[in-house]
Amino acid sequence: MKQFITALLACLIAIYGLVPTASAQSTATLRGTVADSLSGQPVAGVSVGLQGRPGGTATDALGNFRLEGLTPGTYALRVGALGYRAQVLPLTLAAGETQRLALRVAATSLSLAEVTVSQPQDPNQSLAAISHIDQVLRPLNSAQDLLRLVPGLFIAQHAGGGKAEQIFLRGFDCDHGTDFAVSIDGLPVNMVSHAHGQGYADFHFVIPETVEQLKVYKGPYTARFGDFATAGAGEFLTKTRLEHSQVKLELGQFDTRRALVLLDLLGTEHHLLSKRPESAYVAAEYNFTNSYFDNAQHFKRFNGLAKYTGQLSERTSLTLLGSHFTSRWDASGQIPERAVNDGRISRYGSIDPSEGGRTSRTNASVVLTTALPHDAVLRQQAYYSKYDFGLFSNFTFFLRDPVNGDEIEQTDDRHLFGYTATYDRDDQLGARQLHSTVGVGTRNDFSNLGLYRATQRQLTGTTTEGRLFEQNLNAYLDETLSLTDRLTVNAAVRADFFTFDFRGLLANDDTEQLEPLRGRVGHARVSPKLNLYYQLTPAVQLFARSGFGFHSNDARGVIRDASANVLPRALGYELGSTFKPLPSLVVNAALWSLHLQDELVYVGDEGVTESTGPTQRYGVDVALRYQLSRRLFLDTDLNYNHGRQLEAPSEANYIPLAPTFTSIGGLTYKAPRGLSGSLRYRHIDSRPANDDGSIRARGYFLLDAVLSYTTPRFQVGATAENLLDVNWNQAQFATQSRLPGETPEGVDELHFTPGTPFYAKLNVSVFF
Repeated sequence: MKQFITALLACLIAIYGLVPTASAQSTATLRGTVADSLSGQPVAGVSVGLQGRPGGTATDALGNFRLEGLTPGTYALRVGALGYRAQVLPLTLAAGETQRLALRVAATSLSLAEVTVSQPQDPNQSLAAISHIDQVLRPLNSAQDLLRLVPGLFIAQHAGGGKAEQIFLRGFDCDHGTDFAVSIDGLPVNMVSHAHGQGYADFHFVIPETVEQLKVYKGPYTARFGDFATAGAGEFLTKTRLEHSQVKLELGQFDTRRALVLLDLLGTEHHLLSKRPESAYVAAEYNFTNSYFDNAQHFKRFNGLAKYTGQLSERTSLTLLGSHFTSRWDASGQIPERAVNDGRISRYGSIDPSEGGRTSRTNASVVLTTALPHDAVLRQQAYYSKYDFGLFSNFTFFLRDPVNGDEIEQTDDRHLFGYTATYDRDDQLGARQLHSTVGVGTRNDFSNLGLYRATQRQLTGTTTEGRLFEQNLNAYLDETLSLTDRLTVNAAVRADFFTFDFRGLLANDDTEQLEPLRGRVGHARVSPKLNLYYQLTPAVQLFARSGFGFHSNDARGVIRDASANVLPRALGYELGSTFKPLPSLVVNAALWSLHLQDELVYVGDEGVTESTGPTQRYGVDVALRYQLSRRLFLDTDLNYNHGRQLEAPSEANYIPLAPTFTSIGGLTYKAPRGLSGSLRYRHIDSRPANDDGSIRARGYFLLDAVLSYTTPRFQVGATAENLLDVNWNQAQFATQSRLPGETPEGVDELHFTPGTPFYAKLNVSVFF
């Protein structure tokens, strides 16, 4: 570790020493801002460069850009971003001149010919172009579909639609988020030391129609992310303004109903007349379904959101956000294959129909973004979440208690406070551009946690309960230097310090008597990163990335064994390219590898810590986006993964449930008005469900379809899931369970939650 940091610092010093200097009097500087032509709001991430020259820059959070060290002369300035009409502007620069521009960009339909593969403002977001295309093309039916926008990511639900999905990415069964970090508008979604599972990421509090942008990061290469960002991270951003207000109604099979309202509070006239751009809107949705199980699900969910964005001055913007979410449901749980095969229950039946749960989350956030002298931007965010969770589950049925059954309840009553600040600055290092980011942050979780034994939702005993305090203090330095017009290096280091504090009780395994479990432990982790980007041609960018990451363990597991490696390290590296072999074809490909020091996970269902030891994964990711005609698009993701436990015997070294091959894709006809439609597929292969592969999780291939007709005033549409009506397993586990009448040791076999059968839904929207 020390050798890596020393080498990293030596590399930076050598780089800085080799960069030539240039005379400021003989060069010119171009500065400017880019704003939306309708709202006047600044647009971040717009590509700005000079026609015929490699490199360029992108606008920051306040829409500002700067190009320095330019040779005097006449140029054509290119300005473009996906979803906006590209512009080419002539300009002439004189020696020593600083020219300033105020540019406006107008929204337009998607054209892949305008997609650039040059380095974005954030160099580690190599999937920026792919993600933006997917947001335009891929239909969203639910909050779960938002996670599916991450190329190569699969999800599975196994507790009635109200529980966080199980996540699969890059050969990981991430459980509910242990190895994939999720955030929305800077709010962390993953929960540390959660009642059910470490890193639990319940994304159901997000209204899909409010999401404007997704930033995808695969691997542990970005210093901004710490805990859980081993396989990757996804940053979601909600809209700053609404194009129009909307009311939407949906009706579907299985008593499915949904109502949505999006309301612009200021109106178009205010946007046009206001001296400073500002916007405010509210959104609300209500969902109900009984789902396709034999036992009615009685699923109810409400989401509400309010957001304000405004310019306090020419140099300062303010964003205020508040949201509330609540949900209740009954669940049929995971069922054993033998119970279906012998006719004891149907495929959609249940062994214990008393499973289910409730959850709620209330969020508040304030973001202040300020432009400082010397081309610096300071972004500060303070946030608060109140979170409640209660889940009844029964995974083993009558294995432990042959009379009352093995039902458990997990509870989480949490307050979450956090603060983050980033300081971004552009500098000239000789004739080269240097972008520096310094970030600091703190996250503080206060929670009352409980794990109880239950029968038919009536508590019968306590396994563990107590008060949690967990704090994460972090800081990072991120430097991006353009060594030449084509070669860019990004070097960073991140430091995290954790405090784990738990005060409570734990049942003795032998006597079942409650005994004190309390303690306070601190642990630190330093994570360096080094990434290289080379612009081979305007249509080909190459990258090589490397970095350390980690995921934390549950505080209860830490207190029980303070000597354990509670912040197991991950080391990842990859080689790849984003390129355009044809003007309307965008391809992203990467060959990657990821080593985990220890897959140490707290099992919330049993109150114990499990370790599989060190693991290694490698694979290939390929994402293609092709525009066949002005309105017809083809997309596909192909992902191969190979993973093994390194210290296990060769006959039992599989990583349970880790996918080996997945693919998502579809054909989309997209028109701004009139008829649009999409035919989409999802495929995941069969793979081992236990260490020796004797039990296998079953793969599937599904087809879905979406159809809509849009006018300026209304939209009508229909969706159909599982067009071929195949029987497929959604969540799958190798579990030892016991049914009534079976021997005490039970049976170890595949348990599953059935996937959706053919399911149709209609919707109608009115715009105003």
